[in-house]
Amino acid sequence: MELKFHPLGDGAIVVTAGDSISEESTAFVRAIAERINHEKIRGVTDIIQAYVTVTVCYEAEAGITYKEMEKKLREILSDISPAGKEEGRIVEIPVCYGGDFGPDLSFVAEHNGLTEEEVIRIHSGNTYDVKMIGFAPGFPFLGGMDERIAAPRRSSPRLEIPARTVGIAGAQTGVYPIGTPGGWQLIGRTPVELFLPQEEIPSLLRPGDQVRFKPISTEEYEKMEADRHAYY
Repeated sequence: MELKFHPLGDGAIVVTAGDSISEESTAFVRAIAERINHEKIRGVTDIIQAYVTVTVCYEAEAGITYKEMEKKLREILSDISPAGKEEGRIVEIPVCYGGDFGPDLSFVAEHNGLTEEEVIRIHSGNTYDVKMIGFAPGFPFLGGMDERIAAPRRSSPRLEIPARTVGIAGAQTGVYPIGTPGGWQLIGRTPVELFLPQEEIPSLLRPGDQVRFKPISTEEYEKMEADRHAYY
């Protein structure tokens, strides 16, 4: 695959692998990020994975130029090949579906000609791959959702979605780690914190992890909510 390089502001360079989201581009992105991280390039301050890109942030204020960084990246990535399918961490996330926690569960069910119980069973019956973290701190974009429960974004986004709410948009699912505006269909909420600002790695989930959702009752949610810190 031919990689493309272009600047992002004064202190970052974007490496693009592919023109569309696919398993191949995901594997290349993971391999690129792993290679750059392994090389410990002087001046690199952050490596951000997305669906088809890796953004490399560097210390421009220290005199490192875009041309120098591009040359170095081209050298270390000249023989890059897609990473093999790896068994990442498996993280189980309990979710209380429906009710006040998931006000759009009924819409998702009706849109797909299913019952709410069937939506819950299908959503919690899959194992999801964490493709990327973005949009908001710790927000996981999860691949592998069954298209039987796919649903369009809301025509009018909500001004604030409560932290830890699970949503669906199109054929993808994710969890809002913090309170933020958003247009996804909300189907439940987890008592588990995904954004951990006090930790060295401030996100519970990382690209390559696998996620499983476990349905819980309101009573179980309230008990776990009271003792969330036991989960991280």
